[in-house]
Amino acid sequence: MFDKKRVSRLKWACRRGMLELDVLFMPFVEEAFDELSDEDKELFERLLTCDDPDLFAWFMGHAKCEDPEYARMVNVILDRVKV
Repeated sequence: MFDKKRVSRLKWACRRGMLELDVLFMPFVEEAFDELSDEDKELFERLLTCDDPDLFAWFMGHAKCEDPEYARMVNVILDRVKV
């Protein structure tokens, strides 16, 4: 369960060292995170443990994410950003 404290930590984890990732993650967590299933919330939290260079490559389309769950979450976030 994502209580206020856990969500606050998650929001802090969305603050990355790369502006390109910040502009993806911050709006997503503010606007779409609550709509995710509990499983997808957990998956998003795990995705944030990945290294910034990997995340950047996946989100910018420079590399394919080999983990199918992470790849699906990347697509969920990118689809949300396109809206």
